[in-house]
Amino acid sequence: MKKIKWLSFGLMMILGLLSFSSIKTINSGYQVGDEATDFKLKNIDGKMVSLSDYKSAKGFIVIFTCNHCPYAKKYEDRIIALDKMFKSKGYPVIAINPNDATVQPQDGFAEMQTRAKEKGFTFPYLVDEGQKIYPIYGATKTPHVYILEKENGKNIVKYIGAIDNNYENPNDVSEFYAQDAVNQLLKNEAVKTEKTVAIGCTIKVKK
Repeated sequence: MKKIKWLSFGLMMILGLLSFSSIKTINSGYQVGDEATDFKLKNIDGKMVSLSDYKSAKGFIVIFTCNHCPYAKKYEDRIIALDKMFKSKGYPVIAINPNDATVQPQDGFAEMQTRAKEKGFTFPYLVDEGQKIYPIYGATKTPHVYILEKENGKNIVKYIGAIDNNYENPNDVSEFYAQDAVNQLLKNEAVKTEKTVAIGCTIKVKK
């Protein structure tokens, strides 16, 4: 009888560890090669936007960014440049603000509209209402880049990380991570640098 109890206890422990491991895996977000989920988020024009809306796209440059973060501000012109460079080639920028506006009021919806108008954003600027999407992707910073490629109707993650290797000065950039990744995909080549460390502000989460 004692042996059965110990076997039952051991089985419960194993199942518990497996469950904990699964939770950790889910919470860690995407890795290169994973299929990225679609979403339906509100744009600054009030319309809902999904990746599936872009029928002719070859992929996407999904960037989690915001209004207030100094790092995000430094990269705004470069994000616009990426969109202008690659949208016509099938890789549009999709920007998502993951921050909770009650924690950081500068990242509210009205403020997003104002910022986009001031900077002349050429891409959708979506709000992650309820903060449901950024944890699935695994974004931790603003900005945080996910480059997706369409494969057999699925959006496959090909690159995760930073836009380039110098947030302070675009003239001193020596590694154009996001740009190079998209160019390699357009040539049907493997992405040479698949993952880098995203540099930016932490995502502001409602407590």
